[in-house]
Formats: sequence, C-alpha cells, structure tokens
Amino acid sequence: MLQTLRSVASLLAGVSALILGNSLLGITLPIRLGIAGYHAPTIGLVMAAYFAGLVVGSLYGQRLIGGIGHVRAFAAFAAIASIVALLHAMGLAALPWAILRFTSGVCMAGLFATIESWLNLRSANETRGRILSLYQVTVYLAAGVGQLLVNSWSIDALQLFCLSAVLLTLSLVPVVLTRVSGPEPGPAAPLPFRDLRAISPLGVAGAFGAGLMGGGFFGMGAVFGHAAGLTVFQVSLLMGAATFGGLLLQWPIGRLSDRSDRRTVLLGMLAAEAIICLLQFGSWIAAGALAPLLVLAALFGGVQATIYPISVAHAFDYVERHRMVAASSGLLLAWAIGATCGPLVASWVMGALGNASLFLYLAAVAAGLAAFTRYRMGRRVGRPPQEQSVFVPLPTTTAVSGQLDPRLEPPPESQAGEILPPGDDSRS
Repeated sequence: MLQTLRSVASLLAGVSALILGNSLLGITLPIRLGIAGYHAPTIGLVMAAYFAGLVVGSLYGQRLIGGIGHVRAFAAFAAIASIVALLHAMGLAALPWAILRFTSGVCMAGLFATIESWLNLRSANETRGRILSLYQVTVYLAAGVGQLLVNSWSIDALQLFCLSAVLLTLSLVPVVLTRVSGPEPGPAAPLPFRDLRAISPLGVAGAFGAGLMGGGFFGMGAVFGHAAGLTVFQVSLLMGAATFGGLLLQWPIGRLSDRSDRRTVLLGMLAAEAIICLLQFGSWIAAGALAPLLVLAALFGGVQATIYPISVAHAFDYVERHRMVAASSGLLLAWAIGATCGPLVASWVMGALGNASLFLYLAAVAAGLAAFTRYRMGRRVGRPPQEQSVFVPLPTTTAVSGQLDPRLEPPPESQAGEILPPGDDSRS
C-alpha cells in the first residue's frame, strides 16, 4: 500500500488542491446569492449550470486531452478554472454566474478526466483497486474540508474567491512536476441508454435518482441553511457532515450488498433515506435544532453515497465484462443528467413550498426510486450472492474514474506503469 501511495502521491496532491478550491467555491456561491436576495429557483439555475458543464466536459473534454497531452490539458483547464473563480468577484449577477458555473463544470470535468485517465493507464493492473480506494478517500476528504474553508473569511469577502483560485492554481504544481509523459486517454463512449435500460432498468434509474438527490442536496443545501437562519459556520458543518458521512458508510453498506440480493439492500437504503429526509424536515420544522440536523445530514450523506455504486454493481451483475467500461460511462452520464436536474427541481419545490421542503423533495425522490426498485424485484429474479459482481465504491467525477474499477477489463499491459513522484529520475 505504501508503494502504491508513493506512486500516485503527486497526482493525489493535485486532486486534493483541486477539490478544495472547487468545494469552497461551491458553498460560497449559493450563500452569497441568498444574501443578495435571489430566490431559490434562480439559485437552483446557477447551481445546476455546474452539473450541466460536467456533462458537456465529460463528453468532449477528452478530445482536447488526446490532442495536446495530459500536462498541457491539465494546465489549460486549471488556468481557466482559476480565472473563472476570480471572475465571480467582479460582480454578483445570476446569469453571468450561471455562465461561469457552466464553464467551471466543463473545466472540472476535463481536470478530473486528465488525472483519472493518468491514474488508470499508468497504474499496474494489480494495484488499480487500491488506487481507486485512495482516490475515493482523497475526493471525499478534500470535498469535506473544502466546505469548512468558507469560514476562513467573512462570506462577503473577496478573499474567498482568491483562496479558491489559489487552490485551483496550486493543483498544477504536483501534476506538472510528475516526471512521466501522460498516457493516451482510453475510449469512454457511453453505452446507449436504450441498451442500458434493456440490460438493467434499475441500474439506470438508480444512477439517475442518485444524481437527483446528490445534485439537489449539494446544490441547494447551503441555500436552505442560509434561509433557515444558520450561520455560515453552521452551514459549512451541515454540508461537511453530509460529505464525511458519504465516506464512512459506503464500505459497510457495500459489503452488505455483496452478501444478499443487492436490490433488497438498495430498497432498504432508499426507504431509510426517505425516512431520514422526513425526519430532517419534521425535526427542523418542530424545533429548529442544529444538532439533530447535523446527525441526520451525516446519515443522509452516507446512505445517498451508496445508491450510485450499488446501482452500478447491480447493473454489472447483468453486463458482459467487455461492455462494462461503456456501461460505466453510460451510468455516470445518467447520474450527471440527474444531478443537473436536481437543483432545478429542488429549487422549484423550495420556491413553492418553503426552503425546508428541500427535504420533502429528497424524500419523494427516494420513495419513488424505492417503489421502482420494488417493482423491478417482481419483474426479474435476482442473482444469488455468489453470482453477483463485487461492490466497489465509486466517485461521481468522470467516466474515466470508473475505468479504475477492478471489475473491468484492465488496460493493455504496455500502457500500465508506475507514476514517479517529482524528483525521481530513474525512468526519465
């Protein structure tokens, strides 16, 4: 494990700085918009623009990477992302910020794809699972800490945008100092939704539903917190609790899904998610206490983070191995589309029924997906546990990260190899 960590340490350091800056920007913007008096539907449009950018960047970003190389592509995307972060400080207006958020999403998709394809194709086949785990932990820890960085200055201070830009620029340093040439990105064309639905209707629905919930909460959770009268510090605790909960609960719940009918576990998690969201709504309306809200947010984030990887694992139970890469890309695209719709629908519900109805929206999505899961359980006999694929925690960044999945066919041996840290000239 230490050797594996050493081989990818420089790239993980770049990922950490990248996500710290992006997470800080992601919590600062909705709070600033709320303070400026914008209504929830307008804020939802701004936040949804980021996920729309992720969709576009995931579909087309690799063309640029393949054309100019990994280091140049990473430098270009990071530079634009830093500029975009600073441009938010030029003035507060919803439409320009939506355009900036879309651009940021495109850049982040390109940055994630660059690092993930590098991790994938420059990792030895036997270490891909460990590297995916290290990457997953890095993503969640950096995202959680990034939420807390909003407390570094006053929420209306320009320094928060500067800090975000500094972190995004800092991500360049460990990456450009890596002393190997970048690999050529592998194909990541998604399996058409029609084929995916035919193979696993529940897998597609689960990925889409996970996006609806994740995009809804992480896009509009800070808006709810600010409108409910929470301080900026308390809002950061709320969002951070959900993020750290996602890191802690994926592995135990995933292992449980390997030992029984995966759909039964998914049904249980969705029912639990709906109950948690209703408790969040009820407890806040009744008492307005922060402590129960934080505990429930951690539980919500933990359960929500399992829905996408369990859906992928269920789909993989029926997908032929040579089609798993394409299926993984298609399922992530379904998640991204759901994440784009999530803030839009959640903000409309919040505008119509009040900000606390965010939790009613989340409960409704979980309940609807649970009902569809139960329906599918009556339509097809599940595979016995010994014939199921193994659960693997997956980040929802780009399709390339899914190619690190040890269940998939490994990349050609000629493309695999160790990534050397800065200063190691033994293979340069």
